[in-house]
Amino acid sequence: MSRSKKNKAVALKYNVQEDMAPIVIASGYGEVAQRIIDTAERQGIPVFRDDSAASMLCMLEVGSNIPPELYEVVAAIYVQLLQASYRIKNGHDPLAAMAKEWSKD
Repeated sequence: MSRSKKNKAVALKYNVQEDMAPIVIASGYGEVAQRIIDTAERQGIPVFRDDSAASMLCMLEVGSNIPPELYEVVAAIYVQLLQASYRIKNGHDPLAAMAKEWSKD
């Protein structure tokens, strides 16, 4: 018997001038998760898909800051989103360009 995976999603907000750490602004499973994802995509907000990160972040209460133990996980997600955004806008990966430049030395 096969079991289907239950969707899960978390939306984070971070304003460097206002927030100590990213804040959970929405989270949910199943249909709620799909609505979070659909809303983000309609608004042009990047969606990062990582089941284990979503599992950890879904345990947090909406309105709470992420704890320091999850800073590294969330930072890695933000870096990947920034890279994807840069690739879309500029047509190439910023890290690949830097590595190519550094290898000339």
